[in-house]
Amino acid sequence: MTKLQPPLYPDAVLAQKTDIPSIYGNVDFSILPERYVSDVDIGSQRSSRFKRYAGSALSDPARVENIRNYTMTGDRVADAYAALIPRYGFRALVSMLEDACDNGLEAVPDAPPELVAFIRAMETIPEWIDLGMVEEGARQERVPIATLSPFAIRGAFIATFMNKYTALPMTMTGTLSDAKSARRVFETASFFTATVMPGALQRFGKGFKAAAKVRLMHSMVRFNIMRSGRWDVATYGIPIPQVDQMPAGLIGIFLLSFEILAKGRTQFTPGERARVELSRYRCYLLGLPRELLGETPQEIVDLMTARRLSLKEEYDDQVCGELVRGTMDAELFTDPSLRGRLHRWMERGFSKFFFIHSFCEGKAGDARTIGIQYSLQDKLASVLTLIVVTGSAKLYKLGMRIPGLRTRVDRHLVKRVASLLDTYGHADFITDATQYKLATTDET
Repeated sequence: MTKLQPPLYPDAVLAQKTDIPSIYGNVDFSILPERYVSDVDIGSQRSSRFKRYAGSALSDPARVENIRNYTMTGDRVADAYAALIPRYGFRALVSMLEDACDNGLEAVPDAPPELVAFIRAMETIPEWIDLGMVEEGARQERVPIATLSPFAIRGAFIATFMNKYTALPMTMTGTLSDAKSARRVFETASFFTATVMPGALQRFGKGFKAAAKVRLMHSMVRFNIMRSGRWDVATYGIPIPQVDQMPAGLIGIFLLSFEILAKGRTQFTPGERARVELSRYRCYLLGLPRELLGETPQEIVDLMTARRLSLKEEYDDQVCGELVRGTMDAELFTDPSLRGRLHRWMERGFSKFFFIHSFCEGKAGDARTIGIQYSLQDKLASVLTLIVVTGSAKLYKLGMRIPGLRTRVDRHLVKRVASLLDTYGHADFITDATQYKLATTDET
């Protein structure tokens, strides 16, 4: 923990204390939490990828300051609504939000002003977003969602648990261990899959509603944890701050940007740029500000690298290991048919490959140290999956480039994505304080 010298955080950060006292009233905004690294030692970084871009990422003082500020920033409108839990109960808040998303605010009798502000904020289309490009991005994104996502969701999901400072909120809620892991994996997959359906992010689309419910769930976690008396702000900062939502919302675009820069390119193709716009708008609906959402490959890599360098490296087996092992051991698919068993084998092996390749720099030994064994069977499953996924993706992309086939191919992809949503099941996006493992809260 470091005491800041004036000037402190900007007014937008400090205002949380007075605007939402039930969450932030006891927060000392004169400190930098232990999790935040202000004096980055580039040479000590284990990741060669982050070392390579560290200089560029840290070269802009405004970027570094934004990362610092958003490390202590929650979600103003969703937090204010979640703070109504003692008055309404969490289920009533969820119900009113669902009604407002499905039928408009006028469908909610005596809608609380906090709900109105929440919905109005999401309805406002920022001038820096091109909705036409968002729809094209969704069309482009349907290819990886239909081909890669069913095999990679577990590996990508685990990546959010690799640091004790970011994993602790999920540990405290007790919703990511044992059988509940599969449910949370599917909820996450369901959200991202739903957002690529045609019109999903429009005002009354299912993706818009899912984003609103995810925001409320995060804010309810903040509310309940901060009231529990078990959260140490001096160590961990704000639960689920804005910067911790960057990896989940931008992981695909982040990895794409790394690949582009590695090839010597500096700009996205039109199709890639459309995918970026989809991700930016999706993140905006999740509450992220423009300052954390880059447009070019270099901007995106610099922002994500600056965020990564600002987070103290610490893997705690008691905090992180339980989540990692619980998620990897979870039985996601139960189809007993031959095809179902084959998919289950391929998914489990490829998820490990995806995780090792994307987050362990391809080092299986690093994965073993945290309990992920990459066996020969897993390697065979990965090879087969790569062949299937790569082949399918190439065929879809080829068909999308042929005028006479483009519409038919996209129609097929939409059906495929809809089928995946059925497989993942209904996503509730709720958090119940009575089920938390470490926090003690009043009945809500």
